[in-house]
Amino acid sequence: MQGRGGIKIGQFFGINIHIDWSWLLIFLLITWNLATGFGQIHPDWSTTLAWGMGLLASVLFFSSVLAHEMAHSLVAQSQGLPVRRITLFLFGGVSNIEREPPSPKSEFLIAIVGPVTSVVLGLIFILISGVSMEAVVSTGGQGMEALANLSPLTTMLLWLGPINLILGVFNMVPGFPLDGGRILRSILWSATGSLRRATRWASYVGQGIAWLMIGSGIAMVFGVQIPFFGSGLVSGLWLAFIGWFLHSASVQGYQQVVVRDILEGIPVERMMKRDAPSVNGDISISHLVQEIMDSDDYAFVVMEGGQMAGIVTLQDMRKVDKDRWEEVRVREIMTPREELELARPDDDAAEALSTITRRDIRQIPVVQDGNLLGIVRRRDIIRWLQIHSDAEMAQ
Repeated sequence: MQGRGGIKIGQFFGINIHIDWSWLLIFLLITWNLATGFGQIHPDWSTTLAWGMGLLASVLFFSSVLAHEMAHSLVAQSQGLPVRRITLFLFGGVSNIEREPPSPKSEFLIAIVGPVTSVVLGLIFILISGVSMEAVVSTGGQGMEALANLSPLTTMLLWLGPINLILGVFNMVPGFPLDGGRILRSILWSATGSLRRATRWASYVGQGIAWLMIGSGIAMVFGVQIPFFGSGLVSGLWLAFIGWFLHSASVQGYQQVVVRDILEGIPVERMMKRDAPSVNGDISISHLVQEIMDSDDYAFVVMEGGQMAGIVTLQDMRKVDKDRWEEVRVREIMTPREELELARPDDDAAEALSTITRRDIRQIPVVQDGNLLGIVRRRDIIRWLQIHSDAEMAQ
């Protein structure tokens, strides 16, 4: 899958690697499940060995998920698309590819490389195990008990291999925004010449598959046996939860394309606030509070010597204890100009919204030749969308 923040744990090829808090839950759950399973299959293993192999298998599995997402990201970069981060979370991983691909071919290449990576990794793990593919298939048919006579390393590899194959195959399900759904979108895009139309159709397919998963999950809760998934309360709820997540992501994916379509080609100067609210950097926070109370603005441009020195926001003010508001100056808490995201008046509004969303900020100063022309705020862009989106969303 491809789009979230988290705790930064490293950087590869200029791409920040983050983990979401939800990842910790699934990591611990998989580790516990594997340790328990390994211990049952190999009663002669010590508790330390079972948990050690479970932990190692979990680390290698999520490293495989990271490799899957890294493949997406590196191909996206080769196609000229910026990728700032990869985030591991509850359902696996997501690559934050900041723009839509420029062509159906680019979309296809970016999408297909993830499942291919997972399948290749699965085959490599099986190859390293020294067990033939025929034996692996036979083992899968006989259940985990067939692993009882294998060494710890082979046991772990024979879990990692098939699970990566399953990951690769599952991602090929044509449910947007899964990789298979993006491959479907690339084919529809090539056939229709319209990214929005292709996204809408791929989104409908994704929503249909999501509802099928939700329905199947509910049926499993009530004891219905679903091929491959089985039945049961936990498995059923998990499948329904994945279906709900897929449905939500599919709807949001289409809406994001529509929003970008509406804003693309619209310069920010058409929606910026020209008389940007400003304050002097020498005033106290108490004075700033009065300025906030007298207006509906939550961010002010800080001016010094007739030039923009930075921006101060309500969030900046809240970081200072109230008993110090009289003594602390605005320039001490502002974000300096050199640390700000800036826009030019002819910049694309779609890119401005992307920057605001990515940086989790509410506004961007608009400058030209070093002079402040105004400020474009998140709410200004949203108001523009509200005015222009009704007819667009219906198309």
